[in-house]
Amino acid sequence: MKRTPTRYTGVYERKAEKRVHNGRPDVCFDITYKRFGKKIWEKVGWLSEGYSAKVASDLRANRLRNVRHGDELPQDKVKAPYFKDIASKYLEWAAENKSRGGCDDASRYGRYLSPTFDDKRLDEIFPLDLERLKNQIARDGLSPASVKHTLVLFRQMFNKAVLWGLYKGENPIKGVKMPVLQNQRERFLTPEEADKLLIELKSASGQLLHDMALLSLHCGLRFGEICNIRGQDLDFENGMIHIADPKNKQSRKAFMSNTVKKMLAMRKPDSPDELLFRDRRHGGRVNYVSATFGRAIKKLGLNDGITDPRQKITFHSLRHTFASWLALNGEPILTIRDLLGHKTLAMTSRYAHLMPEHKKQAVLNLEKFLKKKKGESHAGKR
Repeated sequence: MKRTPTRYTGVYERKAEKRVHNGRPDVCFDITYKRFGKKIWEKVGWLSEGYSAKVASDLRANRLRNVRHGDELPQDKVKAPYFKDIASKYLEWAAENKSRGGCDDASRYGRYLSPTFDDKRLDEIFPLDLERLKNQIARDGLSPASVKHTLVLFRQMFNKAVLWGLYKGENPIKGVKMPVLQNQRERFLTPEEADKLLIELKSASGQLLHDMALLSLHCGLRFGEICNIRGQDLDFENGMIHIADPKNKQSRKAFMSNTVKKMLAMRKPDSPDELLFRDRRHGGRVNYVSATFGRAIKKLGLNDGITDPRQKITFHSLRHTFASWLALNGEPILTIRDLLGHKTLAMTSRYAHLMPEHKKQAVLNLEKFLKKKKGESHAGKR
């Protein structure tokens, strides 16, 4: 791979020939500097791993400092960075690497983390501070899921600071218990309800939202996965869609139903790098579910009389419907797990109650077997 200079002194980038990140060639960053008169080249890391040219430049500055002053500067000369400084670097990275350009992270940081931690250095933040924050925002009415998202954001910011060489120390979040969530959706659409919804979406918004909903219903895709599909991800010969999973950073394959295949053939982009779905206003990536979806749900009365948010139909319910239909049809739980892109069987076992009784029991027995084998493995290591 050819090295190309970036706008940062001594920082170069190399574009991968096979490795892909967010539908584009992954980028590796290298730095160069002199040590005892000898030119040193050092690989920093990949864009997909959270590195950027700016991060590489910061690391190069640390290397030069160590060359001139020794590997370990006196502790009184090296102070921990302020939280607001590492948050700024994190949000800069998130804008390029996370879904919705890191907008959700920026919002949570501004509302909950910034007022509490901005003026603290990282070594001045303790588990008790995070416990107080957790309790305070919960008292203010934040849902357990939102409280957890806020704490997870803190954890990610702190971990990136360590990964990028900005700080050496243990993350205080390790001493904090995350809220327990009871937010699994159990309700799913009947085939009749799904047909009515697709018809209404097509009538209200044209093809865009209808086609996105169809992909979730027939292929089990998350909204973020749908938004990231490009022309190069469509394999019509084998009836497959290559999916870059935004949650666990792994790739998998989704399979086209005949209806989906016909829809994709009509929508296929001219360029391999072009997005399958583009925002009508600016032509870029679609970043959120249109309000038209909520209006269609309301018009059809699908959420009438339902007060529990977990039972209300949302766009994500379409993916849940896909999995539920497969379970009702008696498909193996391992097949459902793979099609959903779940990392563990436990994430998929929630669908076992929909399966024919003998297959349901087989899944439960399999889970017991796996737990037993895991216990034997741990015992053998003692």
